[in-house]
Amino acid sequence: MSEAIEHPEQPLAPIDLPILDRAGKQVDTLKIDPADLGGHIRFALLKQAYVITHGNQRQGSARTKTRGQVQGSTRKLYRQKGTGNARVGPARSPIRKGGGHAFAKTRTREAFRSSLTKRMRRLANRNALLAKLVDGEVKCVNDLSMDTPRTKDMVAILAGLGIDRTCLLALETENRMAALSARNLPNVDTTRVDQLNAFELLNHRYLVINRAGLESFLDGSCFPKAAEASDAESGAEKEVA
Repeated sequence: MSEAIEHPEQPLAPIDLPILDRAGKQVDTLKIDPADLGGHIRFALLKQAYVITHGNQRQGSARTKTRGQVQGSTRKLYRQKGTGNARVGPARSPIRKGGGHAFAKTRTREAFRSSLTKRMRRLANRNALLAKLVDGEVKCVNDLSMDTPRTKDMVAILAGLGIDRTCLLALETENRMAALSARNLPNVDTTRVDQLNAFELLNHRYLVINRAGLESFLDGSCFPKAAEASDAESGAEKEVA
C-alpha cells in the first residue's frame, strides 16, 4: 500500500486542552503530556478493564426452577393410548412450554468476579481519560462551584458547554452543591474525581470536570494516600525548618 498507516502504539503529541468558562467560551489552555496517561491508547487494556468491571457488577443470583418447583398439576394431560396423539406426561415436563428446567440453576451464589492488577487498573483509568482527550470529549471548566443547589443553573452550564449526549460530571469532594444540582438530570451522572475509572469514562460520551480537579487527577494529589504523603512531607519540612 502506498499510503502510510499510523501505528496504533505510536506516542501521541502533547494535547492542548481548552479551559472553558460556564458559557462555553475558551479562557485558557492546559497542556497535557500523553506520556502521563499511557502514551498511546491501549484498546486491549481498556476492553479488559471494561468487561471485568461490568462483570463484577453482576449479582450472580439468577435462579431457574426444576419440574418439581414449577406450579401446576402432576396429572398426565391425557390417557396414554387411544387419542391418536403422541404420548405425553404432565404439563411441568421440561420438554413443554412453561415447564421446568432439566438442569436448573440452584446455586446459592454464582461468582463472576475477576480482577486486574493494581498497575493495570490504574493505567486503564488514566488511559481512558487519554482516549476521551483524543476524541475531544473532555469539557474542562474553569470553575464549577455553586453557592446553592439549583438544577436550572446546572442545565444552563451543560447547555453552554454543548453537552447533547450522556455526560459524566466529575466533582471534588467539597463541591456538594454542584452534585445536588446535577443528580436529577437525565443522562447525567456524577462521580468524585478520585473515583474516576475506565468503565464510567467509556460509558459516557462527555466528561465534564473543573481545572483543579483535572490537575489533581493528573498529578495524583486527589487520591487519599498521595494527599497523606504530601502532607507528611510538608510537615517534615516544617520540622526541619
